[in-house]
Amino acid sequence: MQLQNIFTEIEKKDPEFYNKIDSRRKVMKDFAKFSGRLSLASLPLALGAMLNKAYSKDTSVNTVVDVLTFALKLEYLESRFYLNGLAASGLIPNDAFGSLGAFQQISTHEAAHVTFLKQTITALGSTPIAEPAFDFTAKGTFPNPFLPANYAVFLAISQTFEDTGVRAYKGQAPNLIGTANRPYLTAALRIHSVEARHASRVRKLRHDINGATVSGNVKPWITLAQSGIDTGSGTANAAVQQSYAGEDLTTQAGVNIVGIGGNSFITAAAASESFDEPLTMAQVITIVTPFFA
Repeated sequence: MQLQNIFTEIEKKDPEFYNKIDSRRKVMKDFAKFSGRLSLASLPLALGAMLNKAYSKDTSVNTVVDVLTFALKLEYLESRFYLNGLAASGLIPNDAFGSLGAFQQISTHEAAHVTFLKQTITALGSTPIAEPAFDFTAKGTFPNPFLPANYAVFLAISQTFEDTGVRAYKGQAPNLIGTANRPYLTAALRIHSVEARHASRVRKLRHDINGATVSGNVKPWITLAQSGIDTGSGTANAAVQQSYAGEDLTTQAGVNIVGIGGNSFITAAAASESFDEPLTMAQVITIVTPFFA
């Protein structure tokens, strides 16, 4: 196949091909001049270099939209959960621990995340997905979390959502690496940090409200793969545990953190608490799918 035909076929598949490198005229002129100084055997390498420029490691728009759409689904889930919780009469107490104010603020953040992601997807030339219908009992796994008597369940689900969100954003960050995608990566990491603060705040509420009980001893961070959640149901606990699987990792970048530097007080628990682990998109989908109606 002649070189001109190769370019023609590429252009058919990707009309924006020339815009990704240079103008059509300049591409043909420069490549002709360049190839005239190369042997026939070197031409494939020269063509490969040109295609690498057009389709570099920068994530494509489609991949960015996929990541943002995935994030939007999670934000819809969280936003609706808190809107329903705030609308449920008698559920969230206006107590000394600041429960009501905390969830009002968290709800505001989640709504802002939804709006931002929708606007960003639209700006990229795509149509944001509509808000799905949800089943916050996770197909009967949890009692209705919006009944005042089930406030502990509401808190447990909230913590799990927030912890999952932190790991989900971390898992998708590598897909947004690249100069062209820097604004999206920056925005995603900013949301990631806010989700982490949400998780810490909810954990603090659970600690304060439950006092000296097992659930009350939950920390602001994740220890090993412990959720610190006991819903009183083996099935529910198994569903929650999916969000914490893999958090007991104590080796980072090939380095075992336990006892590092000869410090015996750096236990497996402390090592696991010092680093947070990402979740893949497939893992998150498995976790949240039961909550979609």
